[in-house]
Amino acid sequence: MKICFVMGSTRISGGTYVIFQHALYLQQHGYEVVIIPQEPFSAHGYKWHPALDLLTFSDFASEKEKVFDLIVATWWKTIYALPNLTGLHYMYFVQSIETWFYPDREKILRALVSNTYQLPMPVIAVAGWIKEYLQKKYGRTVYVAHNGIRKQLYSRSTPLVPREQGKVRALVEGPLGIDFKNVARTIRLLKKSKVDEIWLLSGRPINRYWGIDRVFSMLPIEKTPEIYRSCDVLVKLSYVEGMFGPPLEMFHCGGTAVVYDVTGYDEYIVHEKNALVVKTGDEAGVVAAVNRLVREQGLLQRLKEGAIETAGNWPDWPTCSENFLKNVQTILAQPESDREKINSMIAEFWEQYSVATHNEMTFLSSLNAFRLRLLNAIERRSPFFDREKRALLAWLWESHRLPETRTKN
Repeated sequence: MKICFVMGSTRISGGTYVIFQHALYLQQHGYEVVIIPQEPFSAHGYKWHPALDLLTFSDFASEKEKVFDLIVATWWKTIYALPNLTGLHYMYFVQSIETWFYPDREKILRALVSNTYQLPMPVIAVAGWIKEYLQKKYGRTVYVAHNGIRKQLYSRSTPLVPREQGKVRALVEGPLGIDFKNVARTIRLLKKSKVDEIWLLSGRPINRYWGIDRVFSMLPIEKTPEIYRSCDVLVKLSYVEGMFGPPLEMFHCGGTAVVYDVTGYDEYIVHEKNALVVKTGDEAGVVAAVNRLVREQGLLQRLKEGAIETAGNWPDWPTCSENFLKNVQTILAQPESDREKINSMIAEFWEQYSVATHNEMTFLSSLNAFRLRLLNAIERRSPFFDREKRALLAWLWESHRLPETRTKN
């Protein structure tokens, strides 16, 4: 059986990590797996996951004449690349409702994304809420395969960087430059709290961030548990998530978390049992929650103990990928997908992307292009600016504004 995963890129991200785990498992169980990233694959700087050495990576031109038993689209842009390949079965692997990645003002783009959920192909989702949403709104057939955890890697036996007794060290995790991840704003809130030390773990290239005690950038997966293990609490304040993994990784390493009540949190997080949950957007509530961990005797330890219990009950990657495999087998046993209809609908979606709306987006893009040209001009004058500009923009811009409004309907 030949299976093709089409993905955006092989860069460090939680979603890419999940795809790699499932793809490796399928390959280990006799499936011929090919990965086609839309962004050109480069070995430079990409050795962050074992899959990058173990899986086969290709491109659309090389695979155009082949017929795959199953083609897996892994995010909305990959849907629009499907006509470049031939498959007997098609499947959509959905890790979030990606329409919500974009603010309300980008109506055209949001429509282009939401249209992908209308296509007549089965879905595997990473969380129960995604299944309910897609079944109710789009009538899709949806299976669920939760994300697992590498139990041998994320554990309390991992070495740690000691901290002074009684001091609380907080960790912020995520990329700068993506407003709904809310990383820069999270740092700003933590600096208002009573927490003693703040660390930042990011998958994007960054040298430093003002007000942060230590910055860790683009680490291989094997190095991240030591960071979790060395901190008491992960403060993760995303506005959009599917089933976010970092708090679960933190639980396995003996820490707790402060999170917003973002979609997917309740897959494993229970307020006052293993973490503190704050209503999304309640920034004063975040500061108060972090201060409780510093001031309330016994609270931090109690939440850590609850987190350890949750971690113990959560399945590992082989268990979760076995579930993914069973869902794939169920899909492969069904009648072949209607490739002609799928391609026709994709063409229709593109047609709806009219000249008028294209002009509107071109105008918005021109503003972004001007900003990019300005940054590139500065970068040419300073060879060190490439890794600094992301932090500078986040500090000057993102940290001072809330994520743009995203209607979730």
